[in-house]
Amino acid sequence: MSVYTQVTQKQLLHFLAGYDLGELIDYQGILAGIENTNFFVDTSQGRFVLTLFEQHKPRELPYFLQFMAYLAEHDIPSAHPIADQQGHYLSHLNGKPAALVQRLKGKDVKQPNVAQCCSLAHYLAKIHQISPDFSGFRSNDRGADWWYKTAQRVMPRLGTDEKRLLSHELDYQSKQQFSNLTVGVIHADLFRDNALFEGDELRGIIDFYCACNDYLLYDVAVTVNDWCVTPAGQMDETRLYAFLDIYQQIHPFDGDEKQAWPQLLRAAALRFWLSRLQDFHFPRDGELTQTKEPKVFQNILSHHITQPQVL
Repeated sequence: MSVYTQVTQKQLLHFLAGYDLGELIDYQGILAGIENTNFFVDTSQGRFVLTLFEQHKPRELPYFLQFMAYLAEHDIPSAHPIADQQGHYLSHLNGKPAALVQRLKGKDVKQPNVAQCCSLAHYLAKIHQISPDFSGFRSNDRGADWWYKTAQRVMPRLGTDEKRLLSHELDYQSKQQFSNLTVGVIHADLFRDNALFEGDELRGIIDFYCACNDYLLYDVAVTVNDWCVTPAGQMDETRLYAFLDIYQQIHPFDGDEKQAWPQLLRAAALRFWLSRLQDFHFPRDGELTQTKEPKVFQNILSHHITQPQVL
């Protein structure tokens, strides 16, 4: 669980007074999340998720909330934000920007099967169909500039082999060009804990707070690097090619995307290896915070280097 900012019942009651959601029944911290503080909130009018934003500035947040509303209003199973009595999605609680969204049905899956991967691929492709028409814009704050700054920070904490791999990959990525790839709004963090299922049916995609305008293919690479890998960090080709087949039935890859696929798989692995290294070596203060193992994405990156995937 990640709870960086505690919320008392009195504070929550004052916050909820600004909404038309009835009486508070219960609330509890959520057993997931790295970046923000999240609570389940149950009221007499429904079930919601409360997020206190720990990293983003208030001016950034309307982008995420408006995109979530845009998706929900286009039949994507995402959590629609809840407006307060003044019609605003964004509020403040305990000194932090805060928002309430619908709580969706379902639960995350630890070991996804082929049918679940296909269901996710279907909706990711539909998101990528409509996201280029979303009017907002936000650059990727975990892009190349962030990679190099974070690498400088963590490098002194790494072993010899880790330093060699990281230096090699940064040099490799600095030589890649992706300017011809299709751009739109991407989720950028569609891991297993950000998708909710009932059986094999996808019920919800959550946590859009890394969303940004970037290459759609990069979003696919981020997703399959979590959903279609073995515990050893190798690609499970049955899940991978099932995912890619369903995705391309809705949103086919063009020639430039097919050529860039191996490089973007590596870029996506590098990004999450770096973020986990940062969280591991420089943990933030908080109650019941969780840190994910960096070695997972080091292994995935190494696999993509030695056994490049092709489309």
